[in-house]
Amino acid sequence: MAQKGKNIAERKIRLQNVFRARQLDGFIFFNMTNIRYLSGFTGSEGALFIRSGQDTLFVDGRYTAQAALETKGIKIIECTDKIEAIIQAIQKHQLKKIGFENDCTTMDTYKKLSNRLPKGILIGLSDGLRTFRACKDDTEIAHIKQACHISSYAVHSILHQVKPGWTEKELALQLEIEARHNGADGMAFDTIVAAGEHSSLPHARPTDRKIKQGDFVVIDFGVRYKGYCSDETCTIAFGKLTDRQKNAYQTVKNAHDRALNAVADGISAADIDKEARSVFGKKDGGYFVHGTGHGVGLDIHEAPRLSAISGDILKQGMVFTIEPGLYIPGLWGIRIEDTVLLKKNGCEKLTKMDKELIMI
Repeated sequence: MAQKGKNIAERKIRLQNVFRARQLDGFIFFNMTNIRYLSGFTGSEGALFIRSGQDTLFVDGRYTAQAALETKGIKIIECTDKIEAIIQAIQKHQLKKIGFENDCTTMDTYKKLSNRLPKGILIGLSDGLRTFRACKDDTEIAHIKQACHISSYAVHSILHQVKPGWTEKELALQLEIEARHNGADGMAFDTIVAAGEHSSLPHARPTDRKIKQGDFVVIDFGVRYKGYCSDETCTIAFGKLTDRQKNAYQTVKNAHDRALNAVADGISAADIDKEARSVFGKKDGGYFVHGTGHGVGLDIHEAPRLSAISGDILKQGMVFTIEPGLYIPGLWGIRIEDTVLLKKNGCEKLTKMDKELIMI
């Protein structure tokens, strides 16, 4: 609890820098992930009001006791209408300029606030907050590493069991059981198991389709551990492959490795995406239909974004994925993904499955 409190205190110091830069008197948070990050509260409903000298967490009666147990140095107010409670707090302290997360505040909530407050008091600051959680502290890194260990172990274990005839749903279920047995708190996202023609869909959902000889099977899997996520994709081959399939797999592997080797402190995320795409060439480039990676933390997708249009700069302490893919519509697809930590002299691969072609 002491380390948790220290981490939260350090995060609030960084937030104060945002306050000063924008001349804010306070900030309202509605996003529950940001609320957890800044308070330790893990409930599913609430609002956090941070101002100089006092932080207040507004919750309903379901969460009053939980909030008191999970937070430290924060005033807990039980209320039935958090919007009304926030308005009263702003008026009581005569605050003039309040930041809020305009990218995740509903229009209804904004109208309820703005209709009762002086014009211009609410300042949308999503741009100032987008990368706020991107650089992880030591505790966060430890949790992500453990999540990666659990998920990689589950994938490795299941490869000794799976065989043609299993359905995509059966494979997904067994992965999740393995992960739960080994300490996962839950899944980071809906598990993807896609065989054969289904693997050409980047976000396919498991079905009753049976795995057959000659299939590529894409397994995109991640777990949560103490709130933090892992993300890893392995593409497994069953039986004999064509030369086209083998060459395509090696192309994706080369793109993955090239991007991984280019990661460095201070490099632009767009340049990493460019490195990955440079391997594909004109023929296969059109089959790489998504970005090269994304940040991983309390959310499975967060800053930084590794894509051609990203303006993010990679920094030490960031955790993100490297995940090039190639998808031939109606035939098959390949994706290779690792979660990595950017360190002073390069990056550490946190997911542990070997990404050389595995054939069963």
